[in-house]
Amino acid sequence: MKFPKNFISGSSLISGSVVIVIAALIIYMFTPVGNYDQIGDSVVKLYLADNISPAHEIIIQAFNTEYQGEIELVPINLPFSKFSTNERKELLARTLRSQSNRIDLFTVDLIWVPRFARWSQPLDSVFTSDERDRILEPALYSCYFNDRLYAIPLYFDVSLMYYRKDIVARLTDSEGVIERLERSMTWEEMIELCRQFPSHHGYHFLFPANNFEGLVCCFLAGLESQGASIFSGDSIQLCTKEAERSLQILIDLVNKYQLTPSLVTKCNEYQCYLKANQEDAIFFLGWPGLKKYFEGFIGHPERAENLGIAALPHLDGGVPAHVYGGWNLMVSKHTDYFDAAIQFIRFVQRPENQKILYSLCGYLPVIKEVYTDSAFVAEEPDLAYYQYLLRMGFHRPYLTDYTKISDYISYYLNLAIKGEMSATNALTNATKSINSDKIISNY
Repeated sequence: MKFPKNFISGSSLISGSVVIVIAALIIYMFTPVGNYDQIGDSVVKLYLADNISPAHEIIIQAFNTEYQGEIELVPINLPFSKFSTNERKELLARTLRSQSNRIDLFTVDLIWVPRFARWSQPLDSVFTSDERDRILEPALYSCYFNDRLYAIPLYFDVSLMYYRKDIVARLTDSEGVIERLERSMTWEEMIELCRQFPSHHGYHFLFPANNFEGLVCCFLAGLESQGASIFSGDSIQLCTKEAERSLQILIDLVNKYQLTPSLVTKCNEYQCYLKANQEDAIFFLGWPGLKKYFEGFIGHPERAENLGIAALPHLDGGVPAHVYGGWNLMVSKHTDYFDAAIQFIRFVQRPENQKILYSLCGYLPVIKEVYTDSAFVAEEPDLAYYQYLLRMGFHRPYLTDYTKISDYISYYLNLAIKGEMSATNALTNATKSINSDKIISNY
């Protein structure tokens, strides 16, 4: 791929971090989490590569107990704290490309399914229509490639905005403000709201603006809210008034209104969360799950009570739009234990296990019946609001080369927010770079 001389993408960073990848292969692929000694020759050892959360640990222990003497699931931990999503993607791709059978099951960001389909077993003949009907439609949609089922959702996600209820409560009409936040304010209303807080409060609004996929999600939400697309026929076309409006508001938050500090151009979501906590940010963008492990994340569990969840702002004349996210399970083409892998996928989709994923880690369930369980929803009141946000959700483009396109877009968006080029120039350069890449669809 022909990037500009100073272009730094997730994939190029990986190319420059071969040592990290090799070390990860040795340490994580051959040193699974926990104590998993060989029980007997008749026991199938099934290896799962994922970010192993506390919820994962409980589910894996329950699975191994139920299938004791038959199947032992061995977790290979690829923690988000050690690997960025791009690093994790490249690590999995390198391993699967080598035709290694050391991984039987693995999870992918839902946008990666088209790329990883070539290394995965199709699942059409295994999961019945009744089983598929139990799954949320937008979550299941992400599991198909070329009209074939290659994955099954593990958990779902949707972009959102957090706000500090204790700070907003200081406003005269705080109840009305919160109602408007939850319904979705226009960006114009959002800017006026931020101006009601003291000017010395330098962290009014945070969003992740580093050169990575999270910034692209912010941009695409603004584009989608206007009913626009990045496509024009078979080509990518970012030189539109809708794309310019979507980028300009992000630029202006930093450079014109100064409601967002310039440091966000070096922040991913995790770093934004840290800054939001350290500096008492009033509003910041993110994903579900932060409230669930707030204590472990920043050491201030009492602040979780003051975190409100709201809809993303939208541009005037448009509608609210939220990016779908989540992680899907795929079965390696080179596994020797396909049937055992399917057993685990079915196990983790049981309602009780989906509830564990949500209750402990805030991972949104993918099984419909969890959302209609009145007792569970009463215990987890935020779940009903997440359903509301999901109804306003949209998918990013499902293309084999999406991550390459995203690399170009995020690079130029980041430059524009830094103030190094105009929105028009950034979008023009991104469009030219993407459409001039003759090997764009070749992985």
